[in-house]
Amino acid sequence: MKIVIGGQVEKKEMQALIKEIDSSIETVIKSDIDAAMQIKTGKADYYLGACHTGGGGALAMAIALVGMDQCETVSMPGKKPVENKVIEAIKSGKKAFGFTGDHMETAVPMILKALKNNK
Repeated sequence: MKIVIGGQVEKKEMQALIKEIDSSIETVIKSDIDAAMQIKTGKADYYLGACHTGGGGALAMAIALVGMDQCETVSMPGKKPVENKVIEAIKSGKKAFGFTGDHMETAVPMILKALKNNK
């Protein structure tokens, strides 16, 4: 599995967290537009991004390039990630996930668990 990391904040921390959870996952950090292009062209399987709102800088380019139907805002300020919604998003085929930087420690393990269980 290859995950491209876009968004605006916490990119290196997110990469380290992914590797800590599962070192077999290939990760690459890109600018927003390059990360979204990796998904659009099939060069990466999933996109993770964080910003201060969870849906703006985290997902804006992914929404523009791959479409809203492939993107899920996992958390927003005052709205923590909800596991059932993450599972539903993955089962429906969504490939890009955005969340707030302060929810990264909850969102990333939740997304990775749901991806592994969806195989």
